[in-house]
Amino acid sequence: MDRVKLVEVGPRDGLQNEAARVPTAVKIELVERLADCGLRHIEAASFVSPKWVPQMADGAAVLAGIRRKAGVVYSALTPNLKGLAAALAAGADEVAVFTAASESFCQQNIHCSIDQSLARFTPVLAEARARRIRVRGYVSTVLGCPYEGDISPDAVARVAGALYRMGCYEVSLGDTIGTGTPGKARAMLAAVRREVPITRLAAHFHDTYGQALANLYAVLEEGVRIADCSVAGLGGCPYAKGASGNLASEEVVYLLHGLGFQTGVDLARLVETGHWISQQLGRENSSKVGRALGHQSV
Repeated sequence: MDRVKLVEVGPRDGLQNEAARVPTAVKIELVERLADCGLRHIEAASFVSPKWVPQMADGAAVLAGIRRKAGVVYSALTPNLKGLAAALAAGADEVAVFTAASESFCQQNIHCSIDQSLARFTPVLAEARARRIRVRGYVSTVLGCPYEGDISPDAVARVAGALYRMGCYEVSLGDTIGTGTPGKARAMLAAVRREVPITRLAAHFHDTYGQALANLYAVLEEGVRIADCSVAGLGGCPYAKGASGNLASEEVVYLLHGLGFQTGVDLARLVETGHWISQQLGRENSSKVGRALGHQSV
């Protein structure tokens, strides 16, 4: 049976834009609950400047506090050498760097050009390689930008290819504002796979326009076998008008199991976790699967 690797980004991408401070203990418990659901790749923290992302200022405490589970990779977002050093000191198993396919978004999000962002990553990749730490690359705005509109598939391919050639073992393609459709997703993937092997590409779809699950299905049909997801649909780009969050992990697992893929994830426990974190945050669970199955699982 075919297997899809899931990368759970709820504890980082899902929580980073929460307005109210999420207690460190809640973040730690969320990571532990997700691992107990069977998720084997969890992005647990971010080591960007707390000036820009104050919600993630306790990344070291989160990584220090979690009960580590054998076979689980606990990763962290790291924009530069300082972030890498902090992540490794805190015990991150893997790190990630991030840029965009849109010049305007790159300037707004990380305050530099695309080429400048790639230049910043060169020493990060070199140091990680010396420390035998794997680095994942993120490309934002692959299907649309809040400032530039549609993004050329060739522009996405250029950035993704650069990250791969620099040494990123995996490249995650993010529809940051959730405007993509299956046709656009296929066209983008067709360009990117000329630069990066399909086995090294991950899909990261936001659900602003309700297209995320359809987009994921489209790229699965093209051979993608890595998907990012966020429990309870937590997250959402602050630059996207009407953003409704990441594609919920519950939806992804339900779809994949229905298609006969293996994930290693216990859906019932995942649904419980989605309801739990939604209650902790005082918000409605954004996962339709979570809401539908919740009465059976909690």
